[in-house]
Parts: sequence; structure tokens; C-alpha cells
Amino acid sequence: MSRILKNFFTLILSGILIGGIAVFATLWVFSNKLPDYKFLKNYKASVSSKVYSGEGELISDFSAQKRIFVPYNSIPKKVINSFLSSEDKNFFSHPGVDAKGVVRAIINNIKNYLSSKRLEGASTITQQVAKNFLLTNEV
Repeated sequence: MSRILKNFFTLILSGILIGGIAVFATLWVFSNKLPDYKFLKNYKASVSSKVYSGEGELISDFSAQKRIFVPYNSIPKKVINSFLSSEDKNFFSHPGVDAKGVVRAIINNIKNYLSSKRLEGASTITQQVAKNFLLTNEV
């Protein structure tokens, strides 16, 4: 019995070690292709050029992206809470990656995949912002 148990634990530990090496190698390969994040330190959002008539009426707004800066303090609490409740309930309590959310999504996605239901995501607001700043939407 103890020989079987010893072989079982050896097999489990070997699997964990091989899995860890595979994860490390995958991260190593793909991290070399990521863009440099240091440009975010001095990031300036693009602004629009507005053309007004002599009477002060807006004639045109030229910009690559339509943006309006809104300070965090001026956003109503209900808007913040409703956004967070639908996107990232644990936003203020995790360091950018919600480990419990990732585990929950993995378990639910296995169940959903087996029953042909829609899969769910596990990315946090922080991860979505980082992706939008650093990566493209290409697959």
C-alpha cells in the first residue's frame, strides 16, 4: 500500500513540476512580445481641436477619438457602484487580478463548456484597461 501511495504522490508532484515549467516557459515566450509599459508613466490622452464661429457656436470637432475628461470626484457614487457591480464587484479589494474570480470562471467555464452554455470571463477592470492600452484587438 505504501509503495502505491509513494508512486501516486511522485506522479502528482511530477505533474505539478512539469505543469509549472510549462506555465513558466509560456509566460517567458509571450512576455518578450509584449509592448513596453513605461510609456504609460507620461501618457497624455489625445485631445480634440474645436472650431468655433464668431458667435461662439461650435462648428466642428476634430479628433481621432471623442473624449471628455471627467474627474473621478465628479462621477456620482451610484454610477460608480452600478458599473462596479456589473463589471468587477471586488475592484477595491483585489490587487488587479481577482484570484477567486479566475478560479470561479475556470470552474464555471468547464461546466458551461460541457453543457454548451456561454462561457464567462474573469478579467478585472484593471486587466481590461491594461489590455486596451498595451495590446490590439487582433486575435
